[in-house]
Amino acid sequence: MSVSKFKKLATIATAAVSVSVLLTACQGKKSSSSTDIKTTKHSIALITDNNAIDDHSFNEAAWNGFKAFGKKHGLKQGKGGYQYFESSSAADFTPNANEAASSGFETIFGVGYQLTSAIKSAAKKNPKKNFVIIDDVISGQKNVASVTFESNQASYLAGIAAAYTTKANHVGYIGGAKSATLELFEAGFKQGVEAGAKALGKKIKIDDQYIGNFTSTDKAKSIAQSMYASGADIIYHAAGNAGNGVFTEAKDINKNRKASKKVWVIGVDVDQSSLGSYTSKDGKKSNFVLTSVLKGLDVAVERIAEKAYQGKFPGGKHFVYTLEGNGVSVTKGNIDSKTWSKVQVARKQILNGKVKVAESVSDLK
Repeated sequence: MSVSKFKKLATIATAAVSVSVLLTACQGKKSSSSTDIKTTKHSIALITDNNAIDDHSFNEAAWNGFKAFGKKHGLKQGKGGYQYFESSSAADFTPNANEAASSGFETIFGVGYQLTSAIKSAAKKNPKKNFVIIDDVISGQKNVASVTFESNQASYLAGIAAAYTTKANHVGYIGGAKSATLELFEAGFKQGVEAGAKALGKKIKIDDQYIGNFTSTDKAKSIAQSMYASGADIIYHAAGNAGNGVFTEAKDINKNRKASKKVWVIGVDVDQSSLGSYTSKDGKKSNFVLTSVLKGLDVAVERIAEKAYQGKFPGGKHFVYTLEGNGVSVTKGNIDSKTWSKVQVARKQILNGKVKVAESVSDLK
């Protein structure tokens, strides 16, 4: 589904929140607590994609939001509070969503566009429960709220940072499974790199490749190895858990180089700077994460969970997160001060409408 067709019914502001969850429904295990039964109507469940809850990316960001919501309202992990149902494959999506509903959870979140079909199905089967789809839109179902992010905007800023940082004038983009959602990242990044290159009066080569999924860390590492070997010195990944392979390759390269000769990685979804710490060949402690493109996933989860808690679940509505209020953003990370100032100028240009960021690669042609 093209994001350009999404109607912007709301823009959600900043309010960094965290999330939490526990068991794997696919193993038939559930955790319970002594939570008062009265809290059942406020209980929330997270259905993950086929990456773990600690993927350093999408699932983890959503889980942080769950934990914060639970802490705020004195809810515990388990029945009557908050919980996660971890999917080992796409075959688990629908069973997990239905299991969450039958276990008494009131508001059920599907993390990622790959769960769209499962959330549609479970919402129809359980019309008295609340459902939320993240990264896609489900229309015509009054018990489903939808959340999308204009990740192309933040990716544009990452592209500006890459253009002003690259010494090789050669950068790369590695995506997970190709889709309209992932094209937002690719298109925004490429447009930002090209804008930065134009401002600097130079040409920058951009490599791009998709892994085909969000789980194959070995394939991501292999693609990164090829891109770095061909001369790229910065790679932006939007590949979920698979992206950990990009970090592994960058670390393998950097630990055998002087810190001044490092290659960079641009992280995604959450601040991934912790994955970039290493010791260089010349014995210096350093970090190779230039910046991370953030989605306000924790904010989205908390806001909708809070509405449900108040008995005002926004069923049928579509929420769009943008640079406005930092619904999407980039971290300062290891961006130097001069480049950071250029990133801030670009941010203002997007917000005031002077720059319109492409939503698909075809829009760049």
